[in-house]
Amino acid sequence: MSEITQAVLSPSGKVQGHHRDRLAIVYVRQSTLQQLVRHQESTRLQYGLVDRALELGWPRTQVLVIDDDQGKSGTTAAGRLGFQRLVAEVGLNHVGLVLGVEMSRLARSCRDWHQLLEICGLFGTLIGDLDGVYDPTDYNDRLLLGLKGTLSEAELHVLKQRMMAGKRAKAARGELGMAVPMGYARRPSGEVMLDPDEQARATITLIFQQFERCGTINGVLQYLVRHQIQLPHRVRLGLRQGELDWRRPNRVTLSNLLHHPIYAGAYVYGRRPMDPRRQQPGRPATGRRVATPEEYAVLLKDRLPAYISWAQFERNQAQLAANQTTHLGPIRSGPSLLSGLVICGRCGLRMAAVYTHSGGQLRYTCSRMAMDYGEPRCQSLVGQVVDNWVSVQVLRALEPAALEISLHVAADLEGERQHRHQHWRQRLERTHYQVERAARQYQAVEPEHRLVARTLERQWEEALAAEAALQADYARFQAEQPAVLTAEERIAIRRLATEIPALWHAPTTTVADRQAIIRHLIERVLVTVRGESEQVDVQIHWLGGQGTQATLIRPVARLDQLSYYPQLAARVTALHAAGYGPTALAQQLNAEGWHPAKRCETFNAAMVSDLQIRLGLRAPSSVVVPQRGPHEWTLAELAHRLDMPQPTLFAWLRRGRLQGRQVAHAARLLWLIHADTQELKQLQAWRAAAHTQRHPNH
Repeated sequence: MSEITQAVLSPSGKVQGHHRDRLAIVYVRQSTLQQLVRHQESTRLQYGLVDRALELGWPRTQVLVIDDDQGKSGTTAAGRLGFQRLVAEVGLNHVGLVLGVEMSRLARSCRDWHQLLEICGLFGTLIGDLDGVYDPTDYNDRLLLGLKGTLSEAELHVLKQRMMAGKRAKAARGELGMAVPMGYARRPSGEVMLDPDEQARATITLIFQQFERCGTINGVLQYLVRHQIQLPHRVRLGLRQGELDWRRPNRVTLSNLLHHPIYAGAYVYGRRPMDPRRQQPGRPATGRRVATPEEYAVLLKDRLPAYISWAQFERNQAQLAANQTTHLGPIRSGPSLLSGLVICGRCGLRMAAVYTHSGGQLRYTCSRMAMDYGEPRCQSLVGQVVDNWVSVQVLRALEPAALEISLHVAADLEGERQHRHQHWRQRLERTHYQVERAARQYQAVEPEHRLVARTLERQWEEALAAEAALQADYARFQAEQPAVLTAEERIAIRRLATEIPALWHAPTTTVADRQAIIRHLIERVLVTVRGESEQVDVQIHWLGGQGTQATLIRPVARLDQLSYYPQLAARVTALHAAGYGPTALAQQLNAEGWHPAKRCETFNAAMVSDLQIRLGLRAPSSVVVPQRGPHEWTLAELAHRLDMPQPTLFAWLRRGRLQGRQVAHAARLLWLIHADTQELKQLQAWRAAAHTQRHPNH
């Protein structure tokens, strides 16, 4: 071999003086803290690379050891401050040689490895391992370094695949050990069992019973807080490992408990898979999501002790999903009984419950297309008419089951009270044990050892005080709620079997209670307004497939919206021709059963007079007001001029759309509204726009 070939292949031939003028960095890394403890020989071998740098001609003062990444994986540069420092030093042209025991110590990601390789080639920095020294500016060395980096990443992938395959195989047999949630414990042999503490088991059972009754996590949480029931947690780490710790309930814990299939006796693996899109850089534990039962990698039913059946678990999941979805939505506050259930019969979209006049009036409005696409509003109607009719139908549907409901309520209430009393007795039993334990500890100490005796005496007194306080709380609880139903309560429950309507309308029955009952019976309510008229077609779609339909009458704003307006106009014309005055004509219309636009009202002389003017049977009377200025109108005159209701004009006046003033006339105050020709055109445009928005099909 020639001298030139030896100079190219030997490390001393690649290391030049300008390399030795800069630093030689020795990078030390172990992937986990366990490797630091168990694989100390690898750590010593990496630190031994300092001697390798000295052999290549670097003085000891020019050799820098970077070991900041001990216990960190090389799969990413995120969180590896040592590797980031190495790249920064190379980029500042401070480094002549980078030494690692192998390429996998520097990086197990091709992205990070090739980034380092590119920077080293740009600044003429050499890279060395136990096999030799490489120059990234040389094509052959660069090709070899790239291959080594790829093999390093592939090696990690193969190791992970082997480990995951073994883990999945063990999980498929139901033998992979995982942390168990509250209500469960694990024997030393690894077998999962129900918590040995009776109170802990009773609390978990109570949670599932309350969720089946309430249907919401918030309802269960409020129940637990109201009755001062805490949740049992087993301490997993520290000196108190394995001990039972009682903690205040919270929504997240209850949600995890209700979603966990272990309580239905199922062994599950893959319940929270990793989603790389959600993972935060440098935080490998983040990015997890809760999978559905269909997405579980392993699901073995009836493998573990259960608190509930699998059928009840599926019902709970369906209820939780229904509470979160925007399709129906949870029960909300407000006077609407059908919030989330009303469907527009024209477009098929869900109608919103809108409250006006400070929540005093309810309307169901189909305005989704108007909000999303700027289209005209589909339809709108007063909600009380629909709510009242649906309430009657619901009460009629509940009549056959009234006695069964009353018996179920009695048994349910008595069982709930028994559970609460049992929980209190278990708390008292646990507190009494703490008192006896403190007493035994105090009696076992030598009397002369006062330092210890004083501490144990104080603990005994604290335990006695806690027991006395708990007994007082239990006494108050017993006084407020006896263990069994009284005779008066049983009579009241039986009476409710025949008084469901009275219970429905009772002040103690909230709107949320009525909504909950309706949602257990009704799937949806289809509403279709016939044009602009007062007639509304309503269909109830009951759960189970049955249907009920009817045509309801709603209040409308104007007489010409009434479906029988042509007949009404003809009758008024005939009576007017017969010589009836406004008062007599109104009485005759009421006697014949005609109704104005507002169904709760009857015709009066003012209404009839306005209708006669609208039909052209008589001219509007002009009020002589000496104080009237130019372009000023009374409300009646302007309403007739614009062909719109007086209440609408008055509402515009109150909102500032119109300018007016009040004058004294005939012992009363009279509004005079200013409207010249231009303002009349503007008012007519507003009127037309409002009419088109409310009634786009007309």
